[in-house]
Amino acid sequence: MSGGLDIALIQTRTPATAQAALAHVEPLIREAAAGGAKFILTPEGTNFLEQRRDRRDVVVTDEEEDLVVLGLRRLAAELGVWLLIGSAIVRSGQAGDGRAANRSLLIDAAGGIVARYDKLHVFDVDLPNGERYRESATVRPGHAAAVADTPWGRLGLSICYDIRFPHLYRHLAKAGAAMIAIPAAFTAPTGQAHWETLLRARAIETGAFVLAPAQGGLHEDGRRTWGRSTVVGPWGEILAQADHDDPCILTAKLDMEAVAKARAAVPALTHDRDFQPVQ
Repeated sequence: MSGGLDIALIQTRTPATAQAALAHVEPLIREAAAGGAKFILTPEGTNFLEQRRDRRDVVVTDEEEDLVVLGLRRLAAELGVWLLIGSAIVRSGQAGDGRAANRSLLIDAAGGIVARYDKLHVFDVDLPNGERYRESATVRPGHAAAVADTPWGRLGLSICYDIRFPHLYRHLAKAGAAMIAIPAAFTAPTGQAHWETLLRARAIETGAFVLAPAQGGLHEDGRRTWGRSTVVGPWGEILAQADHDDPCILTAKLDMEAVAKARAAVPALTHDRDFQPVQ
């Protein structure tokens, strides 16, 4: 569909329990909808942020029972908006694997779940400042990419660390994604160094809008996230960006015709060539 789409990215500092998380994010979503947003996106870890395994195991639930998932489905229906829960940490449902899924959920204006995506690439890194992350210890990686239809065009789903794997985004664009969501809880060191560059690169490579709602600030479990939620146009231009890590609402209007224009100007998605790999 051509024309403008009013969107809002919700930047949060999500607490460590679902009850507190819902109380934190719901007023921001209500305010965004009152301001005219028709599609609202929240960050990774919208239902809680807790990396300490013992405390995390106490609060994680099945998707069908999660207070934030249930609450935001009701809220989308009440407000008549589409909503992307950037991710909810929920039980994976895999027998014999106690790890959770880090799952994006696309919700339509009737409160129905249109698409699910489990984060493919888990964050196992040792940063130069001494921070160490082993997401694979608590999160079971997904196994499938996801693109979903919306009233405004197709949406490709990804989460945070996925951003460093450009072949995923090329696949999403070739599958028809005009918008790509990259909800995140980026660390402060990597966010300062790489966040904007990676977001703009993914938009330029795909000729798609990149929608990146983010966590920001010092969290209850001790981690610090970068914030700076960002909307990037299909030509790689920054359309909107938060300049801080505090909770906020970032709004933008998307001209969906810009996707076709960018891809016509540089039709790189049609120029793939087979090649012999390095031996």
